[in-house]
Parts: sequence; C-alpha cells; structure tokens
Amino acid sequence: MKINVPKEVQEIISVLQEHGHDAYAVGGCVRDSLLGRAPADWDITTSAKPMEVKHLFRRTVDTGIQHGTVTVMFGKEGFEVTTYRIDGEYEDGRHPKEVTFTGEVREDLRRRDFTINAMAYNDKEGLLDLFGGIDDLNKKVIRCVGNPEERFTEDALRIMRAVRFAGQLGFSIEEKTKQAASKLSGNLEKISAERIETEIRKLLLSNHPELLRTAYELGITEVVLPEFDAIMQTEQNTPHHFTNVGEHTLKALELIPANKVLRYTMLLHDMGKPKMKTTDENGRDHFKGHGEESERIANEVLHRLKMDNDTIKKVTKLVKWHDVRTQPTPKAVRKAMNKLGEELYPLLLQVQYADTMAQSTYQREEKLERIHKVKVIYEQIIEEKQCFSIRNLAVNGKDLIAIGVTQGKRIGEILNILLEDVLEEPSHNTKEYLLELAKNKNRQEA
Repeated sequence: MKINVPKEVQEIISVLQEHGHDAYAVGGCVRDSLLGRAPADWDITTSAKPMEVKHLFRRTVDTGIQHGTVTVMFGKEGFEVTTYRIDGEYEDGRHPKEVTFTGEVREDLRRRDFTINAMAYNDKEGLLDLFGGIDDLNKKVIRCVGNPEERFTEDALRIMRAVRFAGQLGFSIEEKTKQAASKLSGNLEKISAERIETEIRKLLLSNHPELLRTAYELGITEVVLPEFDAIMQTEQNTPHHFTNVGEHTLKALELIPANKVLRYTMLLHDMGKPKMKTTDENGRDHFKGHGEESERIANEVLHRLKMDNDTIKKVTKLVKWHDVRTQPTPKAVRKAMNKLGEELYPLLLQVQYADTMAQSTYQREEKLERIHKVKVIYEQIIEEKQCFSIRNLAVNGKDLIAIGVTQGKRIGEILNILLEDVLEEPSHNTKEYLLELAKNKNRQEA
C-alpha cells in the first residue's frame, strides 16, 4: 500500500533512517490519506530522542520537548517529530504525569486514542497497522485502541473526540467504546473550556452535526452543554412543529451551511424555549419572547466556552433576530438591515430559511415566500446602493460642523434624524437635501 507523502516528510524520515533511527508518518495524516482526503498536517514518530532529532536538522523548535516533540522547520512550514513514548499515570484526566521514551513503535501506537489514528507509514516498510485500523476504516467504525475505559480515563477529551470523528467521517462508534464513553462522560468536567469548544465546533462544522444527538445520549452534553439537554426534553405542541425543540435544532443544523457563525446560531437559536414555554387552554404551546431569552443564553454559553468576542457578537445578534419576520417592503428591509448590518443580514435570511425548513409543513409555503421576497428586496437595495446606515449617508459629521452644528452629541442626534428620513425615502440621500434638513432641525433645537 503506497501513500503519497510530501517531500519534506520524506526527507525527515530518510534523514532519521540514515542515522539508524526508525521513523514513520503517523496518526491522522495516515488515516486521511487512506480515506483519499488531503491531510491538514503531517506528524512523524521516531525512535530518535528529542536531542538527537535537534542535532540532525538545522532549524528546529522545542514545541513540547518534555513530551518528546520537536518541530522541524522547512521554510515557514513545520513538521512535528515525536519520540516513541509510553505515558505514565494520568492524574488530571488529560495529561500524563510523566512520559518514558521507548524504542518500540508498538508501545507508542498502543497509547493512541482510536485504531484509525494508530497507524504508521513509511515508504520503506509500508503501512504499519497493529490494531486493526484498516479494518475499522473499511467498516466505518470508531473504536478505541485496547481497553476503551483505560483510553478515556487517560484523557477524557477522547470521549468528545469519538463523537467528533464520527461526525467528520460519517462513522459509527463501536459499542464497547460507546459504553465506556457514557460511563466516563462525567470526567469531561476536568477538561478546559477551550478544548471543549474546539470539539463542539469541529462537530458542528462536520458533515453530520446531528450527531450532537449521540453526545446527548452518551451524557456528554449534560456536562459540557446542559442547555442542549433542556431543549431535547422540551416538547412543542404547536402546528408549526412536529418534533421537540432539540430535534428541530438538529435538523436546522443539517440545513444551514457549515459556517462557524451560522452553525452556532442554529445550535443556540431556540435555547430560550424551555424557560419561555407556556400552554394555553387548548393545550397549544407558545414560546413568546424566546428570541431574547435565547440571546441571553447564547451569550452565556459562548462566554463559558471562551469564544472570541467577534463570534459572540454576531451569533447573539442573529439569535435575537432569528424569529423576527421582516415584512417584504423596501422600507422595512432597510430598517432591518440598519439594525443588523450589511454583513449579518444575508446570514439572517439563511438562518430563517433553515429554521423554516426544520419546522412542520404548516404554512411553510407562506413563510418561504416571505423570505424569498425579502431576499429579492435586500439584493435590490444592495445593487442600487440604497442608504441603510449612517456611514452610507451623503453627509457626515464634518458637513454638520460646517453648517454650525458644534456639539458632538447633537451631531449624532441629527445624523440619526437624517438616517430615519432616508430609510423612509432613499431618494432623499443627497447632500443638498440632507444639509437643508439638518439646518432646519438645528434651528428648531436652538
């Protein structure tokens, strides 16, 4: 079996072999190559000790030398080279207390998480598959190397990685691996928020974000995202829906493009429904105000997961607006665009489309027709360069100062007045008209 290895990786392996060391490409790069995918990066495992690796290559970086990892640099690109090792006792559910270097590649591979990630390759020896990785690739199965309880006890994050790999690859999780994940899911409390977020994001951006359901069934979300458990347990007795809130969310995730902001928005858009749920005398459920409550929860969840501020701002805004149905008139669309901004408004339309398609067929055609009409109007506004924000006005603060408006607060007030006028009638966005209007408003105030 031949794998197309980059020339830099070939060179590193060759240099190590020429000096009497074993060396292989290992892990995800081997897995992805066998699946016909382009590896994101290439890792190398070797019998050479870290200082021996540093001695053999001109430019290296001590990436994690205490754990045996040295990065060999070729230009601006780096390749991690790690010494075969045996991990000591895991005290924190994430990192070994100590590592012992070994000359046996088998010992190194047996400490890895899943069989599909425990294969190694070099051109001289071909594929080294000691734990049935090829068989599991063919069966499309995620299976721990050796005892799954031991693997998950060593590193609790592997529990989330099992579900994430299943989502990315479209695989199922082997039964004993699944049982161990469920039994030990509580250990995820030991894992940092940043690492939890990375796994959630990778699952959300995979081809199968609906496998968040598996995370729920295994007790993972109970630890890392309890808000999801709440929506999975919230029924919706309304003609607009045919599933509970959680199943609706999973369907919406499948329907939205694999974009971080969009997928997080769909994950969080209905998180406020459990709290806002009411039931009328006819037994029909209502969720009035759930948009703002979902916004609050989204903000809380994303901060807890240490998400960057830009993503938090965009997602929470889209969550707040997801259920606001703009009327298909130019004036209404311009005002909505003003509140959301040019960047977010087309994303809102995608959110509302996915949300609608994940609902029941009740009034679906009418809902989709409104979204389509709004989209056409939005595109016309963009094409005609109609004004929908202060920065699009034909005048600015300097122009107002020139006509005698001197106070900063008053400048802002008048600009907002001018914008309101232009949102009503875009043809008013001329310098002559707006300066005359500004003079009149300033006189009235005086």
